Amino acid sequence: MIATQFDDKPLEEEHGGPARLLVPHLYLWKSAKWVTSLQFTNVNEAGFWELRGYHMRGDPFKEERYG
Repeated sequence: MIATQFDDKPLEEEHGGPARLLVPHLYLWKSAKWVTSLQFTNVNEAGFWELRGYHMRGDPFKEERYG
């Protein structure tokens, strides 16, 4: 989901505006605060945090914080 508003107001820059990625039901480090582009791939690739030891999925209900 890409959020552009919060409480019916434009998302402020300090909170990721004008657009912020939100991934429901996963830790917030799975969401991008400042979206500059999107890339769709056929395979699941490790990102910034996953390359530094965080879990590939990050489900907080399963406590998937570290890989």
